Amino acid sequence: MTQRETALAGHLTPAMIAAAQKEGMPPEFIRTGLAQGTLAIPANVGHHNLDPIAIGTGVRVKINANLGASPHDISLAKEREKLAAAIRYGAHTVMDLSTGGDLNAIRTTLLSECPLPFGTVPVYQVMAEAKRLDDITADHLLEAVRLQAQQGVDFVTVHCGVTRKALPLLKNRVTGVVSRGGAFLVAWMRRFGRENPLFERFDELLDIARTYDVTLSLGDGLRPGCLADANDRAQFHELRVLGQLTQRAWAAGVQVIIEGPGHVPLHLIKKNIRLQQKYCHGAPFYVLGPLVTDVAAGYDHIAGAIGGTLAASLGAAFLCYVTPAEHLKLPEVQDVIDGVIASRIAAHAADIARGLPGAADWDLKISQARRALDWETQIGLSVNPDKARQYRLSSRAKDDQCTMCGRFCAMKVFDERFDEREKD
Repeated sequence: MTQRETALAGHLTPAMIAAAQKEGMPPEFIRTGLAQGTLAIPANVGHHNLDPIAIGTGVRVKINANLGASPHDISLAKEREKLAAAIRYGAHTVMDLSTGGDLNAIRTTLLSECPLPFGTVPVYQVMAEAKRLDDITADHLLEAVRLQAQQGVDFVTVHCGVTRKALPLLKNRVTGVVSRGGAFLVAWMRRFGRENPLFERFDELLDIARTYDVTLSLGDGLRPGCLADANDRAQFHELRVLGQLTQRAWAAGVQVIIEGPGHVPLHLIKKNIRLQQKYCHGAPFYVLGPLVTDVAAGYDHIAGAIGGTLAASLGAAFLCYVTPAEHLKLPEVQDVIDGVIASRIAAHAADIARGLPGAADWDLKISQARRALDWETQIGLSVNPDKARQYRLSSRAKDDQCTMCGRFCAMKVFDERFDEREKD
């Protein structure tokens, strides 16, 4: 039985219990959320070193870090280093988006070293291995999903909502289709004049997912790639289709996550969240950013963190990180670190805004350490202790002060210690 089927039957699994312990809440809360579909625990039966987590309503906002080689930058060693960095700096899940190199070797190596829920986009393997679009059949798409499910992947992005009915809605877009998987399926449908196989043969996809207990991350293949395309008819047409597929997946005992945009102006994020909750029946919402401006190249992790904070405070459950390299190049290890940290800040800020029990305890502890001028505790409680310690050491300040304020420290002045003078 899948996690969802077990939850519907009223029983707990070790994964539910482990996820509940991480959240500091009763396992029954997790079970109920799984049964309702408002929570998901991506946990392939074949991922033996998995440390399960819950994603969705009522638990901490989770973040995902994307890894993966490209045809222009193939290095398994680098991808392993990125994976280690993502884990070290606090990502909750990772996805391998490789499109270059030996995809099976990269995937299985990373998966064997990854205790986090591990995701992929199976259509990328089809795209990377095909010599011509004309050679690709519907069977190839489904077999790619089956292969990766057999290898132990916990969740897969499948662009099932990109249908032929949506194609006429794309003609006025500024950036067209920016999802690689979505663009590929649009090209396939145009070439063959047929429906998207992942939509047309969705029941077969469900059979695969149920067999291995793979969570379906229903992809937003028509997400907006710029502010001008946000909240258009194509985007919301796909969202409605995903809502219909969500109910079919739940009926088959398969867990679902809904993917969302993309590039969205700050004032339109609320509408995105509300419509997703309405159309998709409260399934966990997984957003890329969203990026609130198109001009932040080199700083897109900041643009994404701004949008992610608002989206998560309104109900998004899962943030896909954005790195400083977005739109420019394949991320390096430092880009992965910067992306993870930016998204962790966004997720934590949203947890506080949502009033999640205990969320602000971390902030109180670090504030108490600052009040006591306890630098070591303050650094240890920072979202990135390595960087905080680096800044502190580089300043060469005295133990009881920093180089910003010195003896004019507000904390000292408040304690009536203004008359203290510098001592050699």
